[in-house]
Amino acid sequence: MINMAEGIARLDALTRSPVVSALGRAFAAAGHDLAIVGGPVRDLLLGRTTHDLDFTTDARPDDILRIVTPISTAQWDIGREFGTIGARIRDGERGTAEQVEITTYRADSYDGTTRKPTVEFGDTLEADLVRRDFTINAMALRVPGRTLVDPTGGVEDLLARRLRTPADPAVSFGDDPLRMLRAARFASQLEFEVDPATVDAMATLRETLAIVSPERIQGELVRLLQTDDPVRGIRLLVETGLMAQFLPEIPALRLEVDEHHHHKDVYEHSLTVLRQAIALERARTPDAAPDVTLRLAALLHDIGKPSTRKLEHGGIVTFHHHDVRGARMARKRMRDLRFDSATTDAVALLIELHLRFFGYAEGAWTDSAVRRYVRDAGSELDRLHILTRADVTTRNRRKAAMLSSAYDDIERRIAELREQEELDAMRPELDGNRIQEVLGIPPGRDVGAAYRFLLDLRLDEGLLGADAAEQRLREWWAARA
Repeated sequence: MINMAEGIARLDALTRSPVVSALGRAFAAAGHDLAIVGGPVRDLLLGRTTHDLDFTTDARPDDILRIVTPISTAQWDIGREFGTIGARIRDGERGTAEQVEITTYRADSYDGTTRKPTVEFGDTLEADLVRRDFTINAMALRVPGRTLVDPTGGVEDLLARRLRTPADPAVSFGDDPLRMLRAARFASQLEFEVDPATVDAMATLRETLAIVSPERIQGELVRLLQTDDPVRGIRLLVETGLMAQFLPEIPALRLEVDEHHHHKDVYEHSLTVLRQAIALERARTPDAAPDVTLRLAALLHDIGKPSTRKLEHGGIVTFHHHDVRGARMARKRMRDLRFDSATTDAVALLIELHLRFFGYAEGAWTDSAVRRYVRDAGSELDRLHILTRADVTTRNRRKAAMLSSAYDDIERRIAELREQEELDAMRPELDGNRIQEVLGIPPGRDVGAAYRFLLDLRLDEGLLGADAAEQRLREWWAARA
């Protein structure tokens, strides 16, 4: 429940802060308007923490720079062509400086073929606010006068927990289609419902997302996954058809179920796995930043199922090798969305390995198998622990308890072997130089083959000691010759 009185009190306290007060006085003395705008106003009214302060003004960039220079420790004009000047404003009370951005009122226009606007400066605060993405972001607080400006009903929408565009949504999304993805992100981040007319416009204009760069789409997808519960936004993207424009593997998970072949709803299962992975992530690392790599793997872990689905006799549905197929599909899609190589490799590996544990649940592994599990997972082992546990969505309590107990056991065994054998740095007991000395051979393929033999030996039998490893190496070499 939003307490508007408390929110207004928080806004009032912000206007009295040293940085805001100094800026307000400086712009007023220069004969210009100044207002805090957008996210900070919204978040303070909602009782949420705000970190960055954004201001808007009728002053042009050169005037902004002139006004802030005497009260700041640094200034930058990297956004000058868009009317934005950045500065670090002195906080006289604390002896520090706070970073702010100040932008001239905008009255941009769009041509419909690109989301980059023709930059035009505006003359009024109200006109600037109306061109913003959503009403809850189209509120401003004038300083130093402390007047709330809300020309599009943002306060009412906050109270109603509703997401709505200030102008006709068809016009707003037509100007900048990325706003449709932001609607999904804000719906999850704030737990708001999206206005029906806004949802309809998202569905109608979904194909206009084609003019948005993959990097921008990736950025919004990441921000959505960083929210506490991204499922609300994902559902909105799937239902409006937007997800199919950039990540079609997710809506494809909604497999048809016939009356004879029964299996889990893969789409709903994937969303449940995502939620469970987030819960486990928080429990294990409560103070860490959201793990986007883990969350991507949870969302995408079963995308190989639609293309491997096979209906068998007796009402059985199989998805043989969907882990391997899904890893390949994820790798391609993430490259298309311009994810970095490290994240792409990690997500693909997690998807490829996410079924490996279930063999353990059917019968305890040898120490060799546990070592190989650790070796194959590498640096992704902790994420694999979470993903595998989250992948259990059965309603059969007995089965769920059995799987949980089995994974407790494998984690215990990994911890024991790690303590005994330094599993995290698993290498052969002889390095390449020693292999050449023992066998009397030069660098080349034979050294690599010997190295792999010794690594397999280490995985299968654990630590043998250097002398025993040398003897086994000689026996292997003699048999090979």
